Amino acid sequence: MRTTTVQHVSFFILLALVTASFLGLIRDFLQPLFWSAVFAILFHRLQAKSVEWFRGRSSLAAILSMVIITLVVIIPFFAVALAVAREAAALYENISEGKVDLGAVFQFFEKSIPLVTNFAERFGIDLQGLQQRLSDAAVVVSRFLASQMVNIGQVTAAFVIDFLLMLYILFFFLRDGNRMVRVLIRVLPFGDVRERRLFAKFAEVSRVTVRGTLVVGIVQGMIGGILFWVLNIRAPVFWGVIMAILSLLPALGTALVWVPASIILIAQGSIWKGIVLILGGVFVIGLVDNILRPVLVGRSTRMPDFLVLIATLGGLTAFGVSGFILGPILAALFLTVWDIFGEEYSKVTDLDGTRITTLSETPEIVPPPK
Repeated sequence: MRTTTVQHVSFFILLALVTASFLGLIRDFLQPLFWSAVFAILFHRLQAKSVEWFRGRSSLAAILSMVIITLVVIIPFFAVALAVAREAAALYENISEGKVDLGAVFQFFEKSIPLVTNFAERFGIDLQGLQQRLSDAAVVVSRFLASQMVNIGQVTAAFVIDFLLMLYILFFFLRDGNRMVRVLIRVLPFGDVRERRLFAKFAEVSRVTVRGTLVVGIVQGMIGGILFWVLNIRAPVFWGVIMAILSLLPALGTALVWVPASIILIAQGSIWKGIVLILGGVFVIGLVDNILRPVLVGRSTRMPDFLVLIATLGGLTAFGVSGFILGPILAALFLTVWDIFGEEYSKVTDLDGTRITTLSETPEIVPPPK
């Protein structure tokens, strides 16, 4: 008995060491691995249809799915990235050369809203100095955004390797994904029911994040970019991408772009353009989230907005671009694991001895008045 225990402990130590060593070996390629899994989940139904078209030949079906993914997702992404990089560089050049005049905004407030001038004089605020500091800040921010967008647009050797590796792994995930999941469920020691639930949650949140957040952000960014282009505002593609990214923020989101842009237009004398941008921002861009998100996501699968925001920002900080999806996935798995724990191990009981497993069933500490 003692020998068997030693053998088991030794094997588990060996298993942990080998697993940790392997993960350390492939740590630089975890992001391509992750994105391959996400794309395989998103296009699982396409792969299933392709298998039907090719009468069970999964390899040909996987190749067709990859071609469609490349045409629909990857090529448009690179095209937008290159356009954004060009516009970001041009925008930075315009701001640094003074072609974007923020002084007109201050003059507009001074002339049109005397309260601003009175407030500044009362509290000793130097509007000219504030104007200069904001202009300098605009140059710094534009330089940062331009450098980031240019970096995205640059095709480096490391990025090419990661991209090709992702496509290579994606082929096997599409072709053999179902079998891989069955193998993982068989070898993992958490129990088949729990494992299936965790895998289902991973797939569900991946789809929900892309459909409910990415698609809504893309639609809002496209509408905002088109609106900027119609109004002849500089760098419409760049600002459209910025609005798509800021759509992650609840309440504020895209308004952080179109509200200042409207103010600048009105201050520069383009009053009708400013009004049109405000109306478009409120009644078109602003309503997209309320209309599309419930349709794409559904009420039952949504996490609280504050948790999605925190998880997304934390994911972006910890994992870079992959954190956009990985953050909400980790948050959902966190909730799922604790939900399983509450269902299986909670010892909370009601006064009559009935077991309670959910927060909504928790008895009140102070009984309600009669």
